[in-house]
Amino acid sequence: MSLERDIRQVNFRNDHHKAIINIVYTYNWTMERLKALFDTENITPQQFNILRILRGAAPQPISTLQIRERMLDKMSDTSRIVDRLIIKGLATKKNSISDKRLVDISITYAGLEVLKRLDFKNNEMDAILEKLNGDEVRTLNNLLDKIRNAD
Repeated sequence: MSLERDIRQVNFRNDHHKAIINIVYTYNWTMERLKALFDTENITPQQFNILRILRGAAPQPISTLQIRERMLDKMSDTSRIVDRLIIKGLATKKNSISDKRLVDISITYAGLEVLKRLDFKNNEMDAILEKLNGDEVRTLNNLLDKIRNAD
């Protein structure tokens, strides 16, 4: 498949324009596949991201500010997503002992179990890039890093 055929557009202002559209289109294509995996556990990609952050910090709790700094989607409403995880029993929240202005968030056993089940789907997640060999995946990672570190 080509971008031109997928979005039914042949003309682009230049290759840079096409690349930006291709990145956005591929991001959305990838997220559709990931969402299907997360739907099996009744969580969103943002909730998955926060659960992985909490698991990485465990057994220590972390603040919503620390979570926000580590989020892949910086535009997410972290507090709202955390509240939904708490309602689902996947995370807990309590006032910070060291700073009363902060709230400490921790992953629950149920949250760890959700991630454990999703860990068994890592091969399905990796398969999203199955058309690329190892060298191509490393090149893709290097190119994406280069784009973000252009400053």
